[in-house]
Amino acid sequence: MYINRQGFIRVAAASPRLRVADCDYNRREIQSMIGEAVEQQVQVVCFPELSLTGYSCGDLFFQETLQREAIASLQELAHFMHDKRSLTAIVGLPLRIGSNLFNMAAVIAAEGIVGLVPKTHVPNDREYYEKRWFAAASSLTVHSFEIGGREVPVAAGGMLFQTPFATFGVEICEDLWMPMPPSSQLAMQGAELLFNLSASNELVGKHRYRRSLVLQQSGRCNAAYIYASAGTGESTTDMVFSGACLIAENGTLLAESPRFSNENEWITADIDLDALRHDRLKNTNFSNDALQQAYRVDIPLTEVNTTGLRHPLPTHPFIPAAEQTDEFLSDVFRIQTEGLAKRLRHTGIEKVTLGISGGLDSTLALLVTIATFDRLQLPRENIVGITMPGFGTTNRTYNNATDLMHASGITVMEIPIVEAVKQHFKDIGHDFDNHSVTYENSQARERTQILMDVANKIGALVVGTGNMSELALGWATYNGDQMSMYGVNASVPKTLVATLVRWIADNRMEESTRTILHDVLDTPFSPELLPADAEGKIAQKTEHVVGPYELHDFFLHRMLRYGDGPSRILFLARQAFTGQYNEEELQKWLRVFYKRFFTQQFKRSCMPDGPKVGSVNLSPRGDWRMPSDAVADLWLKELETTSDKQ
Repeated sequence: MYINRQGFIRVAAASPRLRVADCDYNRREIQSMIGEAVEQQVQVVCFPELSLTGYSCGDLFFQETLQREAIASLQELAHFMHDKRSLTAIVGLPLRIGSNLFNMAAVIAAEGIVGLVPKTHVPNDREYYEKRWFAAASSLTVHSFEIGGREVPVAAGGMLFQTPFATFGVEICEDLWMPMPPSSQLAMQGAELLFNLSASNELVGKHRYRRSLVLQQSGRCNAAYIYASAGTGESTTDMVFSGACLIAENGTLLAESPRFSNENEWITADIDLDALRHDRLKNTNFSNDALQQAYRVDIPLTEVNTTGLRHPLPTHPFIPAAEQTDEFLSDVFRIQTEGLAKRLRHTGIEKVTLGISGGLDSTLALLVTIATFDRLQLPRENIVGITMPGFGTTNRTYNNATDLMHASGITVMEIPIVEAVKQHFKDIGHDFDNHSVTYENSQARERTQILMDVANKIGALVVGTGNMSELALGWATYNGDQMSMYGVNASVPKTLVATLVRWIADNRMEESTRTILHDVLDTPFSPELLPADAEGKIAQKTEHVVGPYELHDFFLHRMLRYGDGPSRILFLARQAFTGQYNEEELQKWLRVFYKRFFTQQFKRSCMPDGPKVGSVNLSPRGDWRMPSDAVADLWLKELETTSDKQ
């Protein structure tokens, strides 16, 4: 598997065993970890600050013996790297240039030492007295330095290293903690990977702050941030070091090392470059040509055949991680509630109508509406829930709908649509036994007409129930359930609808209501527009027709959030759904997704207002603007080509 071809690159942050002022020992440990990095198909590995000598050498940094041995060890490392054409390593050492000593990062590839980057901000506080030994990058007066008879570029203003797969920049420890880290400028100049060689001691609570810095900087820069810190081998005369290593991507932590280990520790991750580039493409602030001034070094890194994908790839990207569940779902529910509350306050309307089917979507819409009315101190009786039994309504969904409405204390109306739809069939000359799209859509439009007309009669607003997954697939009747006066679920995908209802049931409901909600959750997804089976159970199951919602939500997230194409989505789906869906199923449902997504845009082009709750949204006034007449041929062709290569 060549992950480079799918827009990924494998990186590592390493904290080797260390002996203070023993360059030979430290070099051997670094070499050992470089060898392991090659075996693990890593392409860029970062070691800690001053990793060849140790950070805590103190006044020994002034000793020519230590300075000389550090350079000699760097040269030996460069020689060791000469046949490793797929790997780049970044190490730290003290380097004397003229009358100044610099805390330097050296970038090594098969071509040798390709660049030197000095520390920009040298601390001089009560913990770190680096200015006693090291000069800041601003003191540098040369643009190259001779090592082993070869001039190596050195840049005080930052340096960009360009590989065939990614561009990266380097900063050192304190640089990250400053108000304007060099990595911010490097990112604006094109760096997608930001490496930090660090020696950050441990204090109570410091690691949490350190982690937040790494996460925030990766997010601000739309980049990956790879942080490698000195380990327990450093001197403990006054401070203790833990070997903290972190890898973050655009605000998300991908990997973190154990701390206080006495062994060589490292972490690896595959960085999703295509995702980072997609975000930068949409953020035009990254295209400022005036900032393209960094010195650039080319590294002809070769592709590697990697094993496995070392990147978190959730099967349900819209559903939060367990530790974030309460905060995340509470925010979603609150955003929905506040959106509806604002619309009611703005219009002066104090009543709503909504169709209650006993399915998940209308259940969530009802829960949102109830919370809104409670917040606005409006009587729940002003919520008019209308159940409209039709040809496919089953006892299970009917009972759940009525039981839920009665338990909620809202006004309950039951308006069967069977006779009205039969009359409509007679009026338009449609055969009742012909269960075509006309048979189905006539019921959906009849229900919407009832909701609209009752709303007009009582001065109410129609609350829409349809979710984002249905909008993506066009699984809605145009001018039927596609239409409302405010769609509270419009940006909530189906997988999140289920998760949110379960969370509300388990955390905010009494036992009697919770039982109803759990049965709604266990009911198969269905519009119930076709007659039930011989046992009176749901015969028309949505996922049998359009495919599993968990797959479509995965496809939708990758396409809209990251701009992924068919081949990449298929590649990622294989990784995410290993053992759940075979290749044929993935290709089949991805093909269905593209066909329906393109042909059904006209329904989204005139969708009602509704609150945006997440990073993906299909509103034609917001995140997704697409012509209704666009064709899917290019996407389907790429998918077929990808399939042929399997």
